[in-house]
Parts: sequence; C-alpha cells; structure tokens
Amino acid sequence: MATLTIVIASTRPGRSGLSIGQWFIGRVEAHGGFEITVVDLAELGLPFLDEPNHPRFRKYTKKHTKDWSATVDSSDAFVFVTPEYNYGYPATLKNAIDFLHYEWMYKPVGFVSYGGIAAGTRSVQQLKQVVTTLKMTPLFEAVNIPFHTQFIDDEGRVNANEAMEKASDAMLEELVRTEAALRPLRSSAAPAG
Repeated sequence: MATLTIVIASTRPGRSGLSIGQWFIGRVEAHGGFEITVVDLAELGLPFLDEPNHPRFRKYTKKHTKDWSATVDSSDAFVFVTPEYNYGYPATLKNAIDFLHYEWMYKPVGFVSYGGIAAGTRSVQQLKQVVTTLKMTPLFEAVNIPFHTQFIDDEGRVNANEAMEKASDAMLEELVRTEAALRPLRSSAAPAG
C-alpha cells in the first residue's frame, strides 16, 4: 500500500491547521487507500534552510535534514494542509519544501486549504508553481474550506459539510490513481541519497 504523508503547514500558535489536519486524517483512514504519515511542521521544527550545499547534491550535513529527507523519500504521495497568509502560503511550508530536491520528484500532491472567502486557493495556486518545479504532480481535485472557523467547534473538532467530505473523497481517489501512474517514474528517477 502506498504511503501518504500529510503535512500540516501552519506553525502559528492558535492555528486551525491542526484541527483541519486531524479531520482530514480521519477521512484518509476511512478511505483506506493509503498508509498514513503525518508531519506537523510545528513539531518538525526545521530551522530556516541551513544546509551549505544545494539540495540536488543530497550532501546533507544536518541531522534534521537527513531525517526530513528520509521521511519525504519514503513517501509516495502528499497532501499539504495549508492556510493562506496575505495571498500566499506559509514560509514554513516553502522552507520545508526547499530543504530537499530529488525526494519530491514524481510524487502527486493534493491540497487541503483554508482561509476566508478565497478558502486558501491563492496559496494553492502559488504552491502549484513551486511543486511543479520539483517535478511533483499537483492534483486538480482539492479541499478548499472558506470561512473555515465556522466548521471548528469549541473543542477543536471539525464539523465538515457535505461539500468538504465529497471533495476529500474525490481528491483521495485521484491521489490513488496518480500515485500508481507515477510509480514507474519514481523507480528510475533519482540516485539514492
């Protein structure tokens, strides 16, 4: 079974991303198409890029980079749970992406975005430019949650509506198909680290 890594991008205190991420993890578990790895960037705690070598060389000098590389390398697909900050994505997510290079190649990525009226979609559109540069395949199917705080109760649980549930199911089905289609490319793509 393929491994899906869910990356919770926001690290801000009081963030909604953790609640939304936990809701999505439940959707993935119910779907049953993936083994799940969860990376909360707040817990991962990567510093701003501190490697002396370009990541395409895979000559990592820091333990945190080697650990992050191993996690991403062992993943077959990704979902980024991301807010929109000032029409863009969080710096923490860009930093986590930029630490690595080959580890991302030929892997599909879906997005669970949230925000105000735009539901985080401007963040996702910018991220698509970043991930395609690394030869990732961003999905069209996505979960976009507008005015997201209305779906989070006082205990931090997400009470999703039907549109959110259908969108997550459609995205997971497409992730299964796309991951399988990209698998042959991954097997011949990059040298081992």
